Amino acid sequence: MKVGQDPGHLWQPAGPDVLLRDDEVHVWRGTQKHPPSRAQTLFSVLSPDEQERANRFYFQRDREHFTVARATLRSILGNYLSLEPGQLSFCYSKYGKPFLAQEHNRKDLRFNLSHSHELMLIVVARGRELGVDIERIRPDVLKDGIAERFFSQLEVAMLRALPAHLQADAFFNCWTRKEAYIKARGEGLSLPLDKFDVSLAPGELAALLGTRIGPEELSRWSLRELAVGAGYAAAFVAEGRDWRLKGWQLLK
Repeated sequence: MKVGQDPGHLWQPAGPDVLLRDDEVHVWRGTQKHPPSRAQTLFSVLSPDEQERANRFYFQRDREHFTVARATLRSILGNYLSLEPGQLSFCYSKYGKPFLAQEHNRKDLRFNLSHSHELMLIVVARGRELGVDIERIRPDVLKDGIAERFFSQLEVAMLRALPAHLQADAFFNCWTRKEAYIKARGEGLSLPLDKFDVSLAPGELAALLGTRIGPEELSRWSLRELAVGAGYAAAFVAEGRDWRLKGWQLLK
């Protein structure tokens, strides 16, 4: 699938051997809803520090979702690298963004992961930075004044100019696009969310509209919406524009 095409028909079942080319970005969609016995089996794939993180979650559902997401990430990356999932080692930037340890990353894989409620997204490419975000749409979020606290003045104006029945979708369009961008840059919330503008109106092409960060930002990144299912908003950002998008559906 080429950049700019309708993402609604993106997801294809993945075969046992998926080849990732230099000019491709792969996005994987999957469910975190697994039987507890399956989550417990996957727990053994995680590293000791990942197991510790999983055990810090208070609710069992959150522990299971984290376990499934991290084990799935390991499985996908392991397939690309012809390694067992448990063999992989991760390092973290000072802002917490994970990356593969160099000794296990001969193909220069870059990746990012996001999950919300029952769905997860994993994006992978070679030699280009990535960020992805998925959120379950919740209309009640509009009551909290979050947009006014975190969005740019332009985004707040665009959001409040929309009909009331479109504002929840628009809010989460904006939120996921902004999260994907800051995750791609790898700086976390050290980069204020009001320092750049994204499109947000439902049906409007996803785009990075402007930044107060640097003149090269608009040409450096590509921002795309992902149609992942009813009740969710999702987006990803990839470095460069010379790539093709392929989407894969993870099977249980």
